[in-house]
Amino acid sequence: MKRSLFLLIIMACLCVNTFGQQKNQYVKIETPQGWCIIKLFNETPMHRDNFIKLVKSHYFDATTFNRILKKFVIQGGDPDSLYEKGHTLKPQQKWLAPEFADSLYHRRGMVAMGRDDNPTQSSFTTQFYIVDGHTWTDEQLDAISQKYKVNFRQAHRQVYRTVGGTPHLDQHYTVFGEIVKGLGLIDKLTSLQVDQAGNPAIPVWMKLTLLTPKQAAAALK
Repeated sequence: MKRSLFLLIIMACLCVNTFGQQKNQYVKIETPQGWCIIKLFNETPMHRDNFIKLVKSHYFDATTFNRILKKFVIQGGDPDSLYEKGHTLKPQQKWLAPEFADSLYHRRGMVAMGRDDNPTQSSFTTQFYIVDGHTWTDEQLDAISQKYKVNFRQAHRQVYRTVGGTPHLDQHYTVFGEIVKGLGLIDKLTSLQVDQAGNPAIPVWMKLTLLTPKQAAAALK
C-alpha cells in the first residue's frame, strides 16, 4: 500500500512538472531577401508576450528593417524617432522593464529589443533587432567586461571567440529570442546597399507570422 501511494505521488509530481513547462513559441519573419524562424524565450515573458501580441495584430507588417549595420545589428520595427516625444506615442509604443537572463546573451542570431539610453534600460515595445556582430579576442572581451560591467561565462567567451556577436550589449538590452532556422538571412540583409546611417537604399519590408505548434514542427524539420 505504501509503495503504491509513493508511486502515485511520484507520477503526480512528474505530471505537474510536464504540464507546468510552457512550450516555446515560434515566429516566422519573411522579407524580400528570404525568411527565418525565431524561437521566443520563456525566460523573458513580458517581452515574449508583447512581441506575440504585436505579431498577431500584424503591427510589424507595416514596418521595415530600417537600420542595417553589418557586423553589428539589423534593426526593425519602429525607428528611434517615434519614441523621442513620449506624449505622441501610439498605444502600442511603450517601455518594457528589462528582463535580463544570464543565459541569454548577444551571440550571432539572437533577437533583442531596442531602446534609448534611459537609466532603467527599459525596452521599446515596437523595436527589435537581430544580432550580426563579429568575433572577439579574450583581450577585447576583458576590456568590454571592465568598461560595460559585464561578467562573461567561459562558454559565452568561447562563442564570442568563434561564432561572434555583440558582447557589449549583454545585460544592457533584453534578449528574448533567437534564429533557429534561416540564419543565412543575416548575410543577405547585411549585403544590401545602405547609407552611412545604415538605412537601406530600398526599403526592406517584413511579414511576421506566429506559427502553430504543427507549423513550427514542420518548418523546423
